[in-house]
Amino acid sequence: MRGEGVQTDNRIRVVVVGGGTAGWMTAAALAALVPGAAHVHLVESAEIGIVGVGEATLPHLRAFVTRLGIDEAAFMAATQATFKLGIEFRDFGAIGDRYIHPFGTYGRPLGGVGFHHYWLRRNEGAAAAPIGEYSTGVVAAAARRFVRPGADTDDIAHAFGYAYQFDATRFAPFLRAHAEARGAERSEGRVVEVIRDPAGGDVTGIVLDDGRRIDGDLFVDCSGFRALLIDGAMGEPWEDWSHWLPCDRAVAAPCASPDGPIEPYTRATAMPAGWRWRIPLTHRVGNGYVYASAHVSDGAATDALVAAMENPPLAEPRHLRFRAGRRRRSWVGNVLSVGLASGFLEPLESTSIYLAQMAITQLIEHFPDRVVADADRDGFNALVDAEYDRIRDFLILHYHATTRDDSPFWDHVRTMAIPDSLADKMALWRRTAQVSKYSHGLFLEPSWVAVYLGQGIVPAGWDPRADLPDAAALDRALATLRDGIAGAVAAMPDHKAYLGRAA
Repeated sequence: MRGEGVQTDNRIRVVVVGGGTAGWMTAAALAALVPGAAHVHLVESAEIGIVGVGEATLPHLRAFVTRLGIDEAAFMAATQATFKLGIEFRDFGAIGDRYIHPFGTYGRPLGGVGFHHYWLRRNEGAAAAPIGEYSTGVVAAAARRFVRPGADTDDIAHAFGYAYQFDATRFAPFLRAHAEARGAERSEGRVVEVIRDPAGGDVTGIVLDDGRRIDGDLFVDCSGFRALLIDGAMGEPWEDWSHWLPCDRAVAAPCASPDGPIEPYTRATAMPAGWRWRIPLTHRVGNGYVYASAHVSDGAATDALVAAMENPPLAEPRHLRFRAGRRRRSWVGNVLSVGLASGFLEPLESTSIYLAQMAITQLIEHFPDRVVADADRDGFNALVDAEYDRIRDFLILHYHATTRDDSPFWDHVRTMAIPDSLADKMALWRRTAQVSKYSHGLFLEPSWVAVYLGQGIVPAGWDPRADLPDAAALDRALATLRDGIAGAVAAMPDHKAYLGRAA
């Protein structure tokens, strides 16, 4: 049978299996960024739904949207988006605790020493305000104010980033139009057979339920948890991390937006068997309960979610099942996996879309010639693995850094054995207030500081160089910084009003 996707030029035939957010992000990026090197053909089936409950993102998505030449205002209007300055965590370290993990810094480093070291020195004597008051992002989020930051990041008024909260079910169709306008091809159909080269094992084509065959040189598996190619065809093992991240289910439902302000942040509230999200959009509020099925039934989780929502559900609650972990390798032979087919880390820090974006970025950086080189494949896998592992440790920290023993779930995560990599990071912080450094990737020093201090892990010491400034002079500097941030935020418009002006 002669397959579709027959080579007609020198471009690599890239077949993307699966649509949704991961699939159309991949297709849109390849069509826009390597059009001379790739012909993109995406295959999806309308019979297979989109998970589409992850509605909160990280600032990196802004760069992705900009790089593809997408107008931010058009993107936000199409996806009913709001702005996001960070994530508010409630009841994680202890019941009653509350803090915001911002997209930005705390204060300014001095003499090569991070601001938090100076804050720790003065906080010991109760001379410092809460550390969040030295972050423009935290203060603006708490005040429900927003303005796009200017380019001068040396100005504390602009020392923050932002992301989006949007309707994920609208994102893929928006990207589809963008990708198809740039030459990406789409076929409707369900994959029923994967054809492999009997000699080398690479995938050479896929067969759809109507008998069509689509051939390619590189196959990108965006088929979600089904992992049709990376697992079904290539048999790549899954590394199970559920012993560290035991939440394995979620129930989600939207509700009407309440009257009043729209928060420029996502909220995560700890629950007896997991945590609950609240994500405000322009037209509704997204709600969900991520939970461990070993500690609460589906029915009880649904009841708890509905009881906590500020308005009745607008739709029947949807149930999802998953398990934390990743593929041992995300790129095997000529099959590369993106999104849920590659790995899953629960949405506690809104990392799902970022992980897909990261893999797509690395694919473009390691884009192959006609034959996939081992160096490209190995480089891709090393970077993807490191990112998953670091994010895994950061998520575990949110659970393990707690004093809660009020439910079996929290008692378990508080006392469980953790990865050595995280144990080493926590020991370093407890001794010296240092955060393990790495040159690239997600969740750099301010993020770790936010969660460590927000969940009550106060180090025994700090960098001795922070003791050098005169105490009175340091206090004056802290007060000036705090007042400057408060003034800058007071000049910002209300988030809801700004959304109206930006539309």
